[in-house]
Amino acid sequence: MTQAKTITVIGRTHSVWRDYYQLTKPKVVALLLLTAWVGMLLAQPGFPAIDLLIFGTLGIGLLSSAAAALNHVLDQRIDAQMVRTHHRPVARGRISAEKAVLFSGILAGSGFVLLYSMVNPLTAWLTLASLFGYAVVYTLYLKRATPQNIVIGGLAGAMPPLLGWTSMTGEIAAEPLLLVMIIFAWTPPHFWALAIHRRDDYAKVNMPMLPVTHGIEFTKTAIFLYTLILFLVCLLPYLVGMTGVIYLLGTSVLNLWFMAWAWQLKFNAKADTAIKTFRFSIVHLMLLFLLLMLDHYAKWTAFSALN
Repeated sequence: MTQAKTITVIGRTHSVWRDYYQLTKPKVVALLLLTAWVGMLLAQPGFPAIDLLIFGTLGIGLLSSAAAALNHVLDQRIDAQMVRTHHRPVARGRISAEKAVLFSGILAGSGFVLLYSMVNPLTAWLTLASLFGYAVVYTLYLKRATPQNIVIGGLAGAMPPLLGWTSMTGEIAAEPLLLVMIIFAWTPPHFWALAIHRRDDYAKVNMPMLPVTHGIEFTKTAIFLYTLILFLVCLLPYLVGMTGVIYLLGTSVLNLWFMAWAWQLKFNAKADTAIKTFRFSIVHLMLLFLLLMLDHYAKWTAFSALN
């Protein structure tokens, strides 16, 4: 084989693996894993068992990636018509639907077996249920049926903190459910900001997103109201004694910041305000969960020092 042919083969192999990597929606899965990881850390007073941390992260990551890959298959028709998604591997035909389904099945099977055998059955079944909720209930039905799709379907995407918690403890508790509530309240203003920015895309494929069915101004109002709800929900971990002053101050700043973006979007929007609000919402959730972790270990360190 000549050097040129070798380079071509290597280039094609790299391109194929990159396409499979894109099937997993790595940026979305990374954010999910961050929230799951924080759920794991908050489940224990000190640092959790390293084996459970590793296997739990891998298992949840594999099943989340499987859900993302299946989403590519179920949405391939509309993905091909939308500017935001037309370049995706299945939509462009670079990976066939059959291969994507097989890839998703391998990821899901590996993740489930790993969680069931190395972590605990509860986490395995809950994670599998989340995959079904996102890839089937939301993508196949809710997304196409109601403008409240992201509100109802957002529960599946809000589950990772609970999955992280159960991977450490083997049981469901009130504390991780509060973290689930935070992501559940965060999801609508996060996604609706993107939906405003891509409103024409969704209208073109007859997707009943809120800006399409109720208009952009209504959606802007809904975003602002949801940031108020999010602020209140984010106070719950402090009010029940789960977190301390560090979290209280930090979450107040982050949520006032989010509300400021929502206010600007409603009353003083520029052409790029919606997409900037969407991007800030991602930073908001990342910092919020890192803040939860910081507060947790600050409290644990102070308690250890006193004892």
